[in-house]
Amino acid sequence: MELTENKMGVMPVNKLLISMSLPMMVSMLVQALYNVVDSVFVAKVNEAALTAVSLAFPVQNLMIAIAVGTGVGVNALLSKSLGEKNFKRVNSTAENAVFLAGVSYAVMLLTGIFGIGLFYRSQTNDAQIVGYGIAYARICCCCSFGIFLQVTMERLLQSTGRTFYTMIIQGTGAVINIILDPILIFGLYGFPRMEAAGAAAATVAGQIIASILAVILNQKVNREVRLQMKGFRPDIQIIAQIYRVGVPSIIMQSIASVMTYGMNLILMAFTSTATAVFGIYFKLQSFIFMPVFGLNNGMIPIIAYNYGANRKERVMRTIRYSVLYAMGIMAAGTLIFHIFPAQLLVMFEASETMMQIGVSALRIISVSFVIAGYCIVCGSVFQALGNGMYSLMVSIARQLFVLLPVAFLLSRMGNVNYVWWAFPIAEIASLIMSTIFLVRIYKKVIAMLQ
Repeated sequence: MELTENKMGVMPVNKLLISMSLPMMVSMLVQALYNVVDSVFVAKVNEAALTAVSLAFPVQNLMIAIAVGTGVGVNALLSKSLGEKNFKRVNSTAENAVFLAGVSYAVMLLTGIFGIGLFYRSQTNDAQIVGYGIAYARICCCCSFGIFLQVTMERLLQSTGRTFYTMIIQGTGAVINIILDPILIFGLYGFPRMEAAGAAAATVAGQIIASILAVILNQKVNREVRLQMKGFRPDIQIIAQIYRVGVPSIIMQSIASVMTYGMNLILMAFTSTATAVFGIYFKLQSFIFMPVFGLNNGMIPIIAYNYGANRKERVMRTIRYSVLYAMGIMAAGTLIFHIFPAQLLVMFEASETMMQIGVSALRIISVSFVIAGYCIVCGSVFQALGNGMYSLMVSIARQLFVLLPVAFLLSRMGNVNYVWWAFPIAEIASLIMSTIFLVRIYKKVIAMLQ
């Protein structure tokens, strides 16, 4: 067992944050790339297929929310345990994390078998969109064991500072997905033409292979974590600690599914093209947001480790650098969305109507990006310090109590372009709440450290 000080406690903070975040930022950019590639290829089938994939976002986001939210709890507990040199709890946390991945998959399997048809028919009566959607989302749900295992194994590596390997894992899955997309969607090289279902099959194939690689790398290089599943029994206390941080994160990210479902209903009342534009926006904005999420994934274990090690100054430096970098990334994203909206939409075979709606949407929504960068970092700070409830409260207020009601009211004005202003309005509310909670957590938690 390695008993020497982990680099998260001794390396200069700026260098440490960059070294841990950069691989995650690169891997998440690759993730964003293959999310966009999916839609770019599906758009070549027809607009109905693109709309069907866009409507699947709430289900896919729910899946990711469960995987990543649980991972946040695992990450925080495992890194804190490392900081405290409690290696027995480190290993127990890892084993229970694998168990929870299996339970999560069972939930999504049942959703895929019994819930997908109802989900699509509640949003549209278009038989073509429903047909494409059921074929796509059912494959994503029923074969989701790959993503749950992959995320769990990645979090074990992140928790011990080995983020370079997560870049390799995610990059491998993404490359496989990108290669298989055109082959399975259009039926190349003797494969059957699967259209929207082909995009789903390519996605889960990449996830499954990446998860296998993740297991191998954990066994080979993660010396501070030892997985011994033989004779395993769930530890209720460990699971409770994981979900004390993880459940607010799961709910927080799941709220995005509720918000997207509500926005799809609002936009579908105008035209299905507006819904497709909304889906395209989410694909494109992932290029901007994913690097910030990668930054957060590097930041969380650093804060959690130094919180466990009672090092106030390292916690504060990590927060300051993270806010600075996140807002810088978001500022660059705002410029791209304002200067090149038409060029971005052309990638998705945008019709004249889609272009008219989409250019305004990208420019208006991106006004809020810089504020969002600050708020995202604040939310991750709350989670890293074991106060995930703050993140949950901000997310609920932003998406359910501000964004959706404001979007609905603006839609009553009869112009779809007004609906997009709900995003900047909601982000301002998030800014106010995040700042209040950050001050509170500083006084109650950070200021108490030495």
